[in-house]
Amino acid sequence: MFEILDVLKIFEYLILIYFLIISSVYFVLSVLAFLKIRDYLAANKVDDLENVFYKGLYKPITVILPAFNEEVSIIESVESILSLNYPEFEVIVVNDGSKDMTFEVLKDRFDMVEIELDNEYRKYRSDILSVWISKSSKIMVANKVNGGKASALNLGVHLSRYPLVCNIDSDSILDRDSLLIIAKPFAKDSRVIATGGIIRVANDCEIEHARVKEVVFPRSILAGFQVVEYLRSFLMGRLGWDQINGLFIISGAFGLFSKQALKEAGGYQDDTVGEDMELVVRMHRYFKERGLDRIITFVPDPVCWTEVPEKISVLARQRNRWHRGMMDTLFRHKKMFFNPKYGVLGLFVYPYFFFFELLGPIIELSGYILVIYYIVSGTLNTPFFIAYFIMAFLLGSFISLFSILLEEISFHKYRRFSDLIKLFLFSFFETFFFRPLTVIWRIQGMGSFFMKNRKWGEMERKGFKKNREK
Repeated sequence: MFEILDVLKIFEYLILIYFLIISSVYFVLSVLAFLKIRDYLAANKVDDLENVFYKGLYKPITVILPAFNEEVSIIESVESILSLNYPEFEVIVVNDGSKDMTFEVLKDRFDMVEIELDNEYRKYRSDILSVWISKSSKIMVANKVNGGKASALNLGVHLSRYPLVCNIDSDSILDRDSLLIIAKPFAKDSRVIATGGIIRVANDCEIEHARVKEVVFPRSILAGFQVVEYLRSFLMGRLGWDQINGLFIISGAFGLFSKQALKEAGGYQDDTVGEDMELVVRMHRYFKERGLDRIITFVPDPVCWTEVPEKISVLARQRNRWHRGMMDTLFRHKKMFFNPKYGVLGLFVYPYFFFFELLGPIIELSGYILVIYYIVSGTLNTPFFIAYFIMAFLLGSFISLFSILLEEISFHKYRRFSDLIKLFLFSFFETFFFRPLTVIWRIQGMGSFFMKNRKWGEMERKGFKKNREK
């Protein structure tokens, strides 16, 4: 009995040390994020985006939308892109073997005609079924056999004409100046090879003419928790890592890349479900190993609005896939682990993702189980419980609240007083109710990874039109 209690005591300390370290990391990231957003807002007060770009200091962009069964939202997404404020860009929709009417609605809406492909080209790109262009706008649609998102993105890059490629999920809507803002780092610094923008939740927002007219906090409790989670992830996490050029993730929903750099690094890998993170880590590694100074950065202002899951089953599949993708990326690039050759990426960023993002769910679930065991057995260690509650829940809620404050002092998208109240309430309770669910889903993702599950998982969409009609 003494030995069991001794082991539990050691385990208590390990759990508390884990939460102490991760809380310290979050605190540092929060400070870095605050400094970054302060400097960003100050710099943008004097920037005249349109003059900079329309004087010729820009590179044309190819916007690529991989689409699989997206008939409910694809038209709104494409129309939002066509109305973007940018001097020169084209749009390529890659229809990855959709089983619904994705292609048909595109063909009817944009008056498309088929391009005849010669036999040699068809042999070279055997996955292409047909290529169509619009008579009335700068849109191309490539129909291909289903091969996954990475395969669709690679085809889009192959068909693109321009030096920058912007990858956007086909269930997303961009703000009008999003391309101008996300492309600005390329115009300012020749070392930049990739930039990412912020992803925000579109559920229940008022959408008109493919634009988010009014930002509204979602009615769904599950979507509401995701609003807080996304704000913390982007405004705290990615801004913080960006301060030290340690960005490991550019969201697959909205990222801009140098086509040359992307191709040099080998393009997207089609044997992973985490193609977005894997590409970014590989690009870091590729250029570090060649001694080349390159920058991958995050810009907090260009907004991409996306529809998030409102059903637990769908969200569980998404988070399972995200964790599998992260594990796959870290294992593929394990050479970076504590390797000084990769600088801050190898010494700090990779270890953080390994210990706190990959293994963290195991520690957190163990803490939940230990507390439940103490309560049920009547042996609750009060000092441990108080310390655990403060570090595991209260500090987590504080970080979420700080992210909301960053949002309010910077971009202030939620203008209704009732929405602000909801933001603060959800940011406080998210750690207590939503985070434990994500812990379970991430552990399930670990099991799926070791069982070599590479399925993407079906995502259900309501579509933006239905959001608008509420």
